[in-house]
Amino acid sequence: MTQLPYAIDAETYSLTIGSPLGQAELDVLRAQYEKEGDMVGVQTKFNYAWGLVKSNTRTDQHLGVMLLSEIFRTSPERRRECLYYLALGNYKLGNYGQARKYNDLLIENEPGNLQALNLRSLIDDKVAKEGLMGVAIVSGVAVAAGVIGGILLRNLGRKR
Repeated sequence: MTQLPYAIDAETYSLTIGSPLGQAELDVLRAQYEKEGDMVGVQTKFNYAWGLVKSNTRTDQHLGVMLLSEIFRTSPERRRECLYYLALGNYKLGNYGQARKYNDLLIENEPGNLQALNLRSLIDDKVAKEGLMGVAIVSGVAVAAGVIGGILLRNLGRKR
């Protein structure tokens, strides 16, 4: 069983999946993927998807997640690795619900998987932060609407 990287790298790019691949490295993976065409092997597709998920480019990350989803559906022997990278890729894209779904599937099968448990913590932290930010924005809008409404009512009362 291969060791999966720690999710903290989704945040720092230093501890786990390392820094994103250089363009030349990604081009090598892309060229191999394109060379194999309709007969692309699972390993080649996985390598390319992995490189895309590591990218800093959102379109690359999205394509990586799409390729991993295909592998997940068609290659049961690669599901474990796909689950983790699908969770990580969705996390990086801000799709926290999807990230949680894939990560929970991995934890269900491997309750002691430290990488998945670490990623769960990152997902939960992001959801909590975004939830608090959403509440703050809604509260700010409500206060602003109240102030504007009060001013309008006061001005309306003066005109009478």
